[in-house]
Amino acid sequence: QVQLVESGGGLVQPGGSLRLSCAASVSTNLMGWYRQAPGKQRELVASITSGGSTNYADSVRGRFTISRDNPKNTVYLQMNSLKPEDTAVYYCYTRRYSDYWGQGTQVTVSS
Repeated sequence: QVQLVESGGGLVQPGGSLRLSCAASVSTNLMGWYRQAPGKQRELVASITSGGSTNYADSVRGRFTISRDNPKNTVYLQMNSLKPEDTAVYYCYTRRYSDYWGQGTQVTVSS
């Protein structure tokens, strides 16, 4: 079993920034963030391996940055230039023989 504890969501104005954090209970290779907006399917936002290889959705590339602190088993998502369409529940994700998800954190971008 892997526990994922997220933090950092909230309300921000368009153009603002937020940073999400997710701490895993054990070391895993692949970690990432997904998001789900009301009425839409969950989608990949960004992922990162323990070696630092990253992958981004086209909609966030250049605005969001994923990083990780391997000794702390923690992944971060720095979100800049936020847009209303980034509003969603953001879920931390990892895989260790099975898929594991965090509890989700709400990000709302609104003026």
